Amino acid sequence: MEILAPAGSMESLEAAVRSGADAVYLGGSHFSARANARNFSDEELRQAVRYCHGRGVKVYLALNTLLLDSELPEAIRAASFAASLPVDAILVQDLGLLRLLKRLSPCLPLHASTQMSIHTPGGARALWEAGCSRVVLSREMSLSEMKEVSEEVPIELEAFVHGALCMSVSGQCYMSSVLGGRSGNRGLCAQPCRLPFSCPGGTGHDLSLKDLSMIRRMGDLSRAGIVCAKIEGRMKRPEYVAAAVSACRLAADGKAVPKELTENLEAVFSRSGFTSGYPDGKRGRDMFGIRSKEDVEAASSQVFGALRGLYREEAQRVPLRMEASFLPGEPSRLTVEDGEGRKVTVSGQVPEAARNRALEESRCREQLCKTGGTPFRVESFSLRLGEGLSLPLSSLNHLRREALETLLQKREERPSIPFAGEEEAQKLLQVTPHKAKEGSLPLRARFPSGNLPGEARSCQLCYIPWETEPDTWDRLREEGFILGLEIPRGLFGMEKKAVEKLRLWKERGFSHVWAGNIGAFRIAKDLGLCVHGGFSLNAVNSQSLLFLEEWGLADTELSYELTLPQAYRLGGDIPRGVLVYGRLPLMLTRNCPAANGPSGCLNCKKTGKTPWLTDRKGIRFPVQCTGSCSEVLNFLPLELSDMLASFRSLDFGVLRFTTESEEEQAAILRRYLAGGAPEGEYTRGLSRRGFGTGEGKKG
Repeated sequence: MEILAPAGSMESLEAAVRSGADAVYLGGSHFSARANARNFSDEELRQAVRYCHGRGVKVYLALNTLLLDSELPEAIRAASFAASLPVDAILVQDLGLLRLLKRLSPCLPLHASTQMSIHTPGGARALWEAGCSRVVLSREMSLSEMKEVSEEVPIELEAFVHGALCMSVSGQCYMSSVLGGRSGNRGLCAQPCRLPFSCPGGTGHDLSLKDLSMIRRMGDLSRAGIVCAKIEGRMKRPEYVAAAVSACRLAADGKAVPKELTENLEAVFSRSGFTSGYPDGKRGRDMFGIRSKEDVEAASSQVFGALRGLYREEAQRVPLRMEASFLPGEPSRLTVEDGEGRKVTVSGQVPEAARNRALEESRCREQLCKTGGTPFRVESFSLRLGEGLSLPLSSLNHLRREALETLLQKREERPSIPFAGEEEAQKLLQVTPHKAKEGSLPLRARFPSGNLPGEARSCQLCYIPWETEPDTWDRLREEGFILGLEIPRGLFGMEKKAVEKLRLWKERGFSHVWAGNIGAFRIAKDLGLCVHGGFSLNAVNSQSLLFLEEWGLADTELSYELTLPQAYRLGGDIPRGVLVYGRLPLMLTRNCPAANGPSGCLNCKKTGKTPWLTDRKGIRFPVQCTGSCSEVLNFLPLELSDMLASFRSLDFGVLRFTTESEEEQAAILRRYLAGGAPEGEYTRGLSRRGFGTGEGKKG
């Protein structure tokens, strides 16, 4: 089991390495999902890679945010520099960057970030075929779901073992972006979920989860097929990193984790303790917690002092073989060789005849094997020693220092990973501007039930819920609606049943499906269905559109985090559209906040009553079930009805109905078909400000 540690600074990196990490992940100056961490300049990154490689530790660079077209050249430069060092892998979220890097540097290992929301065998298989060597699985998965992926897909699987849990599935949270203009998909999350949000009967912090900890159950992760245990915390202190890595190292090596270490780890950072609810498949109220006053006060200077002792000294983690030769008339020699075949031989002073005390083997061994303060430890020692010879101890020490320093330097030097030049990159970045068909903007609509208003017959496509019964499919078709089936964004544990349902859909003569997740797309494509991509595929640049086109999508919705001008400028041939109406989905949550009361799930689908989440200002956010997850929706609907005539380079607009009655749906459709002005309270969403700063309720 590889222990992967966070490194938000050089001190945290040293703490991780000295505490026993096998690998570290860190961010560069740009495009990291923890933009507010200290992160590393180019020169600091070079030093970090040399430091880690010298000690047998891998380095993974996080370029795991969504990227605009204008940012792709700098992202390529960052990746090219990383390949020259070289790092051991690059962690990516953006499908466009994935496409570029596979073409520019086929040998550069790529890891799919947890921001890609991969939680099914289909999703893992799609990224393995796209060229990723590893997938970081969604944190919401159970051990049995992890095992299912490992048994079906020949790709390395990485899972979180300790650290903070987001309420939303990573890559599917837009709350910070919509409410405050700080996008989690850009590494700028303001963590509004840690503020008070309450559902009836809940805790009052119904979007705040305890931290995950599976440290004592590393064996369970291994049996589930996980090859890398990842510690969350690039924003955390070095003491936290050292404590988490030390505990993980002991557990992975089959050793007991001391109670004091566990207590110190909890003291340095926790939210009302830890949880293993997701891996155990036991979701609910027990998983929720906040950072209390007691949690903060537990992190005393005494605790921090004890934890600093874990990484105060260099860890002797690199085994080596040592051979010494002290013979008459020959220069003294010392050879050191590590376990990877790197060998260094240094020469020194010629031994003299002893006047008093001759060199002894025990003295030579003792002096030459003093490797304290270095990352080396001597595993085997051999000596050729002539009789009656003398050599100053200073000469022995000099031989040892020179040999170990030279070997360390040799270990730090690795051949660069080939990366195409700037000219090839520029060719890939040149894309043809997209042109939409002339005429009025075609409309599509997503409905929350199988009851569609007559006005929906004017829609190019009507997406109906996954739960809709087959008899209703047939009835709606007979009534003249053009149907698409919406595959849930959350397919946790549902993939096999989803394949069966999609096969039935196809057998009944239907072909259109909506897929907002890579795994959903993959299983629909394998069945030969016509797949329409959703906003949650997070397509924000031309390269991501080319990727989706090459994958075989018929068309796709763009991310609603783009401004309209940014959407207009995207190139490529794949038809694309944007959300033009609806309560924007702010979170995709597997742990439903509305089920956090004493009575658990409210069965809102059966009762038809939508539960509401209330923030500290009294603003109410609807919560709706979808598949194996729930969606937290915005408190105001997006309204762009008066702007449709000015849309450029877009092929369709999507109305996303959620809480509206059938009569309200009909009225809104009539207004959009006529291009009328918005009514009531509304928001322009991110259509004008995108990834930037916030705006008022009405844009």
